[in-house]
Amino acid sequence: MIVGLTGKFAAGKGTVADYLKELGFAYHSCSDVLREELAARGVPESRENLLAIGNELRRDGGPDVLARRIAARLNDGRDHIVDSIRNPAEVEALREVDGFFLLGVDADRRVRFERLLARGRQGDPTSFEVFAALEDQETHSTDPTTQRLQATFALVDEVVQNDTTVEGLRAAVDAILEARR
Repeated sequence: MIVGLTGKFAAGKGTVADYLKELGFAYHSCSDVLREELAARGVPESRENLLAIGNELRRDGGPDVLARRIAARLNDGRDHIVDSIRNPAEVEALREVDGFFLLGVDADRRVRFERLLARGRQGDPTSFEVFAALEDQETHSTDPTTQRLQATFALVDEVVQNDTTVEGLRAAVDAILEARR
């Protein structure tokens, strides 16, 4: 089974990924491909640099380049997670891998902003207005070489609404995994 994860900022994708890792899933992230590329170039990691390198790679290698780099790692018969899927072309490339399905994680915008503040990651917006503007920019793009969260979320096979507890989120994930096995 290969679970792709998509969703907006601080919706709980990382919490779902951590839970799946506890269940024995091997972890991969489109963002890690970007981090690998930044490191290879000696460029410091920042939100801006991750976005810029992602857009450059998609422009030069096609909008599915990140997924194609990861897909080569998924054919070992194990269960895998592919996190940070943010472009519809990535979904289409991963659908070519046997056992793949896309899980969308969502939560109310205010709840997500509070989570974002609580996690305190470097580069995260600290005002709701900046958070909302940044999210709208990355969510509604029509440029195939950028993040296209709305179009990607439209392709999900299952959705987990994550407005409650971690235990509730885990139970919802368990139900989806059980139905898919």
